Amino acid sequence: MTNNNMWIEGLAAQLMIAMLLLLAVSASLTANDRPSAANAEVKIDNFSFGPETVTVPVGATVTWINRDDIPHTVVSTDGVFKSKVRDTDEKFSYTFTKAGTYSYFCSVHPKMTGKVVVK
Repeated sequence: MTNNNMWIEGLAAQLMIAMLLLLAVSASLTANDRPSAANAEVKIDNFSFGPETVTVPVGATVTWINRDDIPHTVVSTDGVFKSKVRDTDEKFSYTFTKAGTYSYFCSVHPKMTGKVVVK
């Protein structure tokens, strides 16, 4: 056997060991070890929610920030979440644990509406 062949066999063995270790580590990851779900931010400004519709995965947290100079609320139409009145630069967050479509509005200005789609 030439030195070149021995070197190639040694390299192949090292690669095999590295792949097995990688598979073992990957298989041992639990749901808690994986990166957290993508979060989203909704800006409240000029009597509107922006974006009006936001789509997030299950487990994501949506944060609403009042950038308007008057108070607003964030209230789901089906009672899932409800903020207190938020003044300028105040935030409200909610973590969505179930898939579905969640419509919401501002109870101070009911024509202001938005939607969170959780997939």
